[in-house]
Amino acid sequence: MQAIAPQLRGEFEAELKRRAIPAPKRSHYTKWLLYYMDFCRKYYHAPDDSESCDAFMIKLGEKGQSSERQRQAAAAIALYWELKRKENGKSADNENLAIGPSESWEVAFRRLKDCILTRHYSKNTLATYTKWARQFCQFLGEVSLEDVKAKDAADFFTFLATRKKVAASTQNQAFNALLFFFKHVLDREFEGFEGVVRAKRSNYIPVVLSREEVDHVLERLTYPYDLIVKLLYGCGLRLFEAVNLRTGCFNFDAGVLTIHDGKGKKDRTVPLPGSLEAELRRHMRRVGFLHDKDLAEDFDGAFMPSALGRKYRNAAKEFPWQWFFPARNLTYVAETGEKRRYHQHETHVRKAIKTAVAKAKLTKRATAHTFRHSFASHLLQNGYDIRTIQELLGHSSVKTTMIYTHTVKTKTIKEAKSPLDFEGRGVNSIADDAS
Repeated sequence: MQAIAPQLRGEFEAELKRRAIPAPKRSHYTKWLLYYMDFCRKYYHAPDDSESCDAFMIKLGEKGQSSERQRQAAAAIALYWELKRKENGKSADNENLAIGPSESWEVAFRRLKDCILTRHYSKNTLATYTKWARQFCQFLGEVSLEDVKAKDAADFFTFLATRKKVAASTQNQAFNALLFFFKHVLDREFEGFEGVVRAKRSNYIPVVLSREEVDHVLERLTYPYDLIVKLLYGCGLRLFEAVNLRTGCFNFDAGVLTIHDGKGKKDRTVPLPGSLEAELRRHMRRVGFLHDKDLAEDFDGAFMPSALGRKYRNAAKEFPWQWFFPARNLTYVAETGEKRRYHQHETHVRKAIKTAVAKAKLTKRATAHTFRHSFASHLLQNGYDIRTIQELLGHSSVKTTMIYTHTVKTKTIKEAKSPLDFEGRGVNSIADDAS
């Protein structure tokens, strides 16, 4: 667990005592702060960022922590921030104190976040790019940001490939992250950076389950995870698209599901499986009962995308904006003191799928994305053209969809074959006709 600087920890505990916090609770406050610091280290969050605190609160909600404990954790983090601001204020009064390497990097990390949010990239992209920027910082040690050279980046990629032995896709991900970091955050041209050898990714053929194997996994999943997986397979959804569904995405009359803000911030529609309609309607009623309960307890609504919550202040409490797969507990928002509802977290779904796959004794390594692969492959196997499948999957390029031609053996795709094996007359008879 990540430690706090001894001096700051002493000030923290002394301030708790000064505020007459009972001794048993003081240890709880310290524990929450330690957990928060460890969370920031593990998930590459900045400890002094309010969004890091919100992410931590969501995590506590997923762990089943009560609103009271979440408020206690938020109070501990708020006190830590207060002490940090006082400490930074004292440092600013010292005219001879220059900004150290760690401070300059933290400023750069905040600029990285601003650059990504300005371009409306996803939270996953923000987390990934921040992770690689921080790992690069750790690799360099005490090197100041102003002294970083192209060779340092090349050494980092060599370290990843030779010492860490990361996969080609991981190495290329790190390359793209640092390229963005230097181009948009540091505003530097990297002469010689293009000379860095990038790993070549091997041709990957996705794992595809048979319909029988899909059913074996579904039989071993409990509610609501079985319904989530049925949508992954029945509609070809990505996992983050499934957990981000809201009640307003479902149009049962037209038999259509609308996916908003999919990969690349693109919207698309897919047909709703008719065999799932009754089950989906039952689940919708359960969501409605939970919504009524939340309203009775005066909750502050679901988490809203971007600035919509400020633009439409009452929308967060309206039923069409409620998550279709809501989290079990409300989340306490430390910055505003609100209680809001989040959606089921991806990690819970992944764990449920992993357990079900193990119980099914499959010989294939199946993950949440395997059901999307199976959706595309089974459509192709049943005669759907590749352009239709591309639109249903939301792929920008048909080249991405073409990978599924390697996962099926079907009459709609001509197999590679020698002309000598074609049915009909041989080569000599064709030559005779030509003469």
